[in-house]
Amino acid sequence: MISVCVYISYFDINRDMTTLFKKDDFTLSMSNELIEKLARIPQFYNVKVSPLKDKLAFYWDKTGRIELYLMDLETKECEQISKGEVPRALRSGFIWSKDNMSIIFAKDRDGNEQHDLYMIDTRSKEITQLTDTPSYQEHVWDVNPDGKQMLFLSTRNGQMNVFTLNLDNNEVKELTNFTRPVFGAKWSPTNDYILFGYNDMENLHNLDVWIMNTDGTEQRKLISIKEGSMEGVAGISKDGKIFAVTSDYSGVSKAGVYYLENKEIKWLSDGKSDETASAISPDGKYLVSLRNHKAIITPIVYDIESGEEKQLKFPPGIAIGTELTTGNKHLVVTMNTPTNPSSIVRYDLENDQIEELIPNELKDINKEIFASNEYVEYQSTDNLTIGAILAKPHNFEPGNKYPVLVQVHGGPKGQYFRNFSMFDQILTNNGFIVFKPNYRGSTGYGREFQDMNILDVGGGDLEDIVASAEYLKSLDYVDSERIGIFGGSYGGYMTFWATVKVPEMWKVGAAGVGITDWMKLYESSMPHFRYYQHTLFGKPDENEILYYERSPINFVENLRTPLLITHGTHDPRCSVEQSRLFRDRMLELGWKEGKEGEKTFEYIEYSDIGHGGASDQEFRIRSFTAQLDFFKRRL
Repeated sequence: MISVCVYISYFDINRDMTTLFKKDDFTLSMSNELIEKLARIPQFYNVKVSPLKDKLAFYWDKTGRIELYLMDLETKECEQISKGEVPRALRSGFIWSKDNMSIIFAKDRDGNEQHDLYMIDTRSKEITQLTDTPSYQEHVWDVNPDGKQMLFLSTRNGQMNVFTLNLDNNEVKELTNFTRPVFGAKWSPTNDYILFGYNDMENLHNLDVWIMNTDGTEQRKLISIKEGSMEGVAGISKDGKIFAVTSDYSGVSKAGVYYLENKEIKWLSDGKSDETASAISPDGKYLVSLRNHKAIITPIVYDIESGEEKQLKFPPGIAIGTELTTGNKHLVVTMNTPTNPSSIVRYDLENDQIEELIPNELKDINKEIFASNEYVEYQSTDNLTIGAILAKPHNFEPGNKYPVLVQVHGGPKGQYFRNFSMFDQILTNNGFIVFKPNYRGSTGYGREFQDMNILDVGGGDLEDIVASAEYLKSLDYVDSERIGIFGGSYGGYMTFWATVKVPEMWKVGAAGVGITDWMKLYESSMPHFRYYQHTLFGKPDENEILYYERSPINFVENLRTPLLITHGTHDPRCSVEQSRLFRDRMLELGWKEGKEGEKTFEYIEYSDIGHGGASDQEFRIRSFTAQLDFFKRRL
């Protein structure tokens, strides 16, 4: 491993990025050094203010793996309270107990997402296992006001439903027993009702807010603005009378408040950009929302009575996880910009001042090597405008021709933002341009755009990806002969799909935890994952042809592109079977595993990971190393 001083001086002195493509030991070591340092930049997850507003709890991987930390908001003293007991890679969160003394978290096994629930005492650090269901998913959601009942979701009886657990005697009670999944649950601060998300309509793209008594009786629909709209609750005032709500009934997500006593809604956002309610102050005076506009997320604070809006002065990027402190004086936010990794900050709402509670830790990384990014738009089929993130090398030189990697996000209900990306920095520092389109089906551009790939998976969205490559070819600094594609989950699917449907477009492809056979995926999925597949394709017995026609496994004979295929063996969302099927079909057609030569591909299975593991440092290093090595050799 090259020393830090050599690493920094190399990037300070040598500005010719073509040097990085020399396949000698020095260049390889330089790439490994860069990956090691960037992948180990500490990250924050699940930042939550305590019920008494005096402490902050969060996951942090500054030791090399995720641990649970507490910060005293007055003294800013920080304490690690776990020692390896929390998961390495996150697929579920944690909550505070109402007495401020405990935290309840979910933990799975090697990424299999079959979570059990645990409670850690913040003083003694003693950990108690609350549930033991190794074959089912469980997610903690809330604790009742007296702290004696925990509200959680579980698949232990089949579909994802609402349960309570008595924290004194561990008695579990099932409150709902639906054949469709429940989405989230909240216990009222007044201890007299529970809210949850559910859809009982034939329209699967609908989601309503339901209410029931705390014993599960009298379940009824509470907020349902119109058929096909999606409603949700982000918080409840201390008196239990006002909810922070979000709905896309108008075609754009809007934030507002719902008054329980008169069943009325007051919308506070203007509907010009997607906006999601994030929190309501305990006294019911203020609503916090997150405005999503052109790949930037900005917190907004509304005075509920007057409707007055206060847009907070954050730099362009993403500022999320908003939590109000005592007296509504501050917001605690995780802030992230294209050239600055995440930090935890406290925003003074009166003076518009940002105070770093925990800055990002770059140690000896030279920030001059960080590439910024820009938001661009291009035209796809149907005259549809597609937004995208474009990142160039930090020492970009006009007149040079650069290879480009088109990265496809997962979901498909996902979105790329103008945030700091470790892998973007690795790729741009190795001479690649990174292009990240928010294709039709993405969030952040209104409901009509988001629904465009319903019953058309792999149709219009593929056209948007192909159009991105055509747009890139029009740029004078892009090497049109060196365009690659990669992504994970649905992005992995799109990589498989694009390389078998438009094989002439791509020089390389890298598919992570991807989908190759939609029917087999359905057959191996848990009930709540099947429900999501219904929303995209309909049921298999009703749309069998569509399931077949949009599955890459049925078109492998068209493939011309060298592929890197990676998958975690514990993946419960997109089973490793999906990648194995594609690999085996390639072998049948004469492809061979190998790092060079015609009709060769590369295949990696990770035996300790599920559906990706981006929150695990060690996995980040392995994954980044494998992908960069592939791209440098093949592209």
